[in-house]
Amino acid sequence: MVLIAGSANLDFVVRAQRIPAPGETVLGHDLQTFPGGKGANQAVACARAGGARTGMVLALGRDAYSQPLKASLQNAGVLLHAQEFDDVSSGTAFICVSDDAENAITVAPGANARLLAAHLPPLAGYRFLLMQLEIPLSTVIESAQLARAAGLQVALNAAPAQVLAPELLALVDLLIVNEGELRAISKNQGSILEAMATLPCPTVVVTLGARGAVARQGGELHYQTGFAVQAVDTTGAGDTFCGVLIAQLAHGQTMAQALQFASAAAALCCTQPGAQSSVPAASEVRSFLAERSASAPSAQQALERYCQGLA
Repeated sequence: MVLIAGSANLDFVVRAQRIPAPGETVLGHDLQTFPGGKGANQAVACARAGGARTGMVLALGRDAYSQPLKASLQNAGVLLHAQEFDDVSSGTAFICVSDDAENAITVAPGANARLLAAHLPPLAGYRFLLMQLEIPLSTVIESAQLARAAGLQVALNAAPAQVLAPELLALVDLLIVNEGELRAISKNQGSILEAMATLPCPTVVVTLGARGAVARQGGELHYQTGFAVQAVDTTGAGDTFCGVLIAQLAHGQTMAQALQFASAAAALCCTQPGAQSSVPAASEVRSFLAERSASAPSAQQALERYCQGLA
């Protein structure tokens, strides 16, 4: 079973021809609201696309925004451990999505900033604790300490990007980052493989957008190619990858198998609008992989191509 401690935000999404530059006003097409937040997105992905028993620790305001957030998580089968506050609003995010599926996001944390390690439920029965950086850093560190003491594996999606203290990295069993986050944490401007090698975490996974993902697990490397799709909205794709990856590892899958399933789920996520609303079911991911498997390179071929700089 996977426990996620993280953020929940109501996303206000405007579609526009392009993302505005600083000081520029761009007319949008329409406005929609979707349940979001990195923690909640990953919880939905873990449960729905990953098929894992999933619990989530989150903080909300007692307001109208909290209702769709709780409903989306519960509809995905996530067990909620929710802290609710009267004097602060639920988290919100304001997202502009361009016609070429890129996005720009501004987050107002609200109640997410009140989440504490003391809010964690009893940890017996959980295998993984997955966290992100949209909750206080002190909460992340203290929660990781509690999880480690209880025998859980600690996974951290270090997003949004920031420099992390060595004391936190020493508590992380599995670190998931994109290329920008990798540079911020490692402070290494060499190759991706060189930057990964500087980090003390036993396992480091780097997402590469449409190019796939690469993982260093101990002394072993794994590379998963990306899956080509007609992208509509990339919001939530990274979160889908994170949640599904941890779910598959919790199921006992190998890193290579988990990378493949997570990459397929993230690709499917890009074909629908919204964050949680775009997370596919596990059956959809399996069907997608069955259709693509014949033309996909082997894991060894993909790794060799990546290391040669050809992927």
